[in-house]
Amino acid sequence: MEIITEKEFENKTKKGVVLVDFFATWCGPCKMMSPILESVQEEFGEKISIFKVDVDNDEKLARSFGIMSIPTMILFVDGQKKEKHVGLWSKQDVVDTISKYLP
Repeated sequence: MEIITEKEFENKTKKGVVLVDFFATWCGPCKMMSPILESVQEEFGEKISIFKVDVDNDEKLARSFGIMSIPTMILFVDGQKKEKHVGLWSKQDVVDTISKYLP
């Protein structure tokens, strides 16, 4: 899964359904979330994009979205923030949430 930086963020989230996982490499629950997100990406294929933002490397970006705990996932549709989820998320909940925004 691609890790994006603040410089890439706007361009990567401006079109389509995009889930961004704000994480840290030392975070246990973040590590548990990664295979779930990889499985979701496989299931949806090119219908969605999933990116990761390392909060240690991009603190300013994380602060701009009010990230206080990790993992935090934010769902964007055409650049607009639609939903935010803090903590571990089951695969089915991720799939159900994303599905609401697909045509």
